Amino acid sequence: MVNSHQLLAFCAMSLLLSAVPGPSVLFVIGRALTHGRRTALSSVLGNALGGYVLVIAVAMGVGSVVERSVLLFNVIKLAGAAYLVLLGVLALRAAWRDRATTRTAPSTAPSGDGGSGSVRAGFVVGVTNPKSIVFLTAVLPQFVDPEAGHAGVQMLLLGLVGALLQLVSDSIWGLTAATARAWLGRSPRRMSLIGGTGALAMIGLGASVAVTGRAD
Repeated sequence: MVNSHQLLAFCAMSLLLSAVPGPSVLFVIGRALTHGRRTALSSVLGNALGGYVLVIAVAMGVGSVVERSVLLFNVIKLAGAAYLVLLGVLALRAAWRDRATTRTAPSTAPSGDGGSGSVRAGFVVGVTNPKSIVFLTAVLPQFVDPEAGHAGVQMLLLGLVGALLQLVSDSIWGLTAATARAWLGRSPRRMSLIGGTGALAMIGLGASVAVTGRAD
């Protein structure tokens, strides 16, 4: 069982990190601006699930392999970056298409993305973040109580708590961005502009992930 003091310390650290916008938050905001609330929340769920897969990998010892292998780290990083750029390009094309459509047939209906597709997209983004697995490899063992035993189980429990906190925090960011989108996008033309902004944000995030190296 996880030591209660260690658990509280881990929760405090997770909340502190969640308060600072990172790649997952920027991804969710981009999805919210492009597609709206439903897509944003589905993406948050998928991202949290993908992040927890990394927790499982760390608990099984896979994280240390990624941490030591520069090649594997870069392969995962570039795959995730390429996927982010692809999502951004597709969203940008949809925004252009919506803008062209509103010139002939104005509509205030928000462009959408299927719930399952958004969960899948968020999952891929979450699971292809090599910095997360390196971070978890370095941090999770520090909150494990050696005397309690079952270090892997403790990491899984800690990671589950962290994933739930991330789920709540990212959902707040996503709902806030979606609310701003609905408020600012009352005209179809402005809505397509907001969608394009979200798409460009995802493309920029993907490019940033691609060129950012390891911490070491």
